[in-house]
Amino acid sequence: MVINMERYERIRSLREDADLTQESVGKAVNIPQRTYAYYESGQRMVPPHVLCSLADFYDVSVDYILGRTSNKKDTR
Repeated sequence: MVINMERYERIRSLREDADLTQESVGKAVNIPQRTYAYYESGQRMVPPHVLCSLADFYDVSVDYILGRTSNKKDTR
């Protein structure tokens, strides 16, 4: 199975905008740096519980991370 390499480009952008390392974000959401790197590169799909943790960490919606909206916050 080939995963779209740009699938999670927003988690990279969010991390870089916050001037954080992959290691620091991984620690914040309780995953190894290497696993986080796989998520950023699209080599692995982000599990729902990690996706929620990342959304909480970056204070954005899951839909924003997934590219389903350009609004960072849920406007419902």
